Amino acid sequence: MEQQSSQVDVESLKSSVRRRGNCVDAFLGMSILILFVAVTALAVGGMLVVKELRSELQAPKSEFARLGITDSPSPAYKMQNFAFLKPIASQLDNMTMPWHSVKFFGSTSVGSNFQYNPALRSLKPLKTGIYFMYIQVNVSCTYKCKAGVLKVKVFNKLTCNVELTADVEKTTVSKKCWTVEQLDSNELVALMTVPENKLENWALDLNSSGLGIFLVE
Repeated sequence: MEQQSSQVDVESLKSSVRRRGNCVDAFLGMSILILFVAVTALAVGGMLVVKELRSELQAPKSEFARLGITDSPSPAYKMQNFAFLKPIASQLDNMTMPWHSVKFFGSTSVGSNFQYNPALRSLKPLKTGIYFMYIQVNVSCTYKCKAGVLKVKVFNKLTCNVELTADVEKTTVSKKCWTVEQLDSNELVALMTVPENKLENWALDLNSSGLGIFLVE
């Protein structure tokens, strides 16, 4: 009888140890999972903060000022590394977007380190390097507009998708997209793509939309 009791106690002890081991394993597993989630959240949060700061530092407040051109003692020096173009056509359609330069500091907004070809509607960097490139798309609804996605793609380096919702009033939708990329002397063209049902009564704002590029290094 005493031997049987001892066996029961041993089995009970083993069972208790197993339960405790399972609890410890579960606790350790949960702790590792929580730590992983916390580290991932911190990493993602850090990336978002860095991206936001980077955006604040690099995305232009206007076509020129935020890149520091107006503050430079030698704006002509920076202008050679900078190009800015405004769109010519306001209609939204499947097409290679046409652009034109603007006047700034008594000169053209296309610096000497770039070449714009109106016939090809292309902008060509003449130096290989790291470039900051952005596109500002402002679209207005004139009357009873349908929903859709307007896509503008610059070469294979920058894609900007503008979500447009159905609207019956005059509404402006703005989207700014940017990237930092290694570029060579390839021709850069901006391809506009619209849905199959088109985007009638939506129009591109020619004054506030634009394409900018700046040589970083």
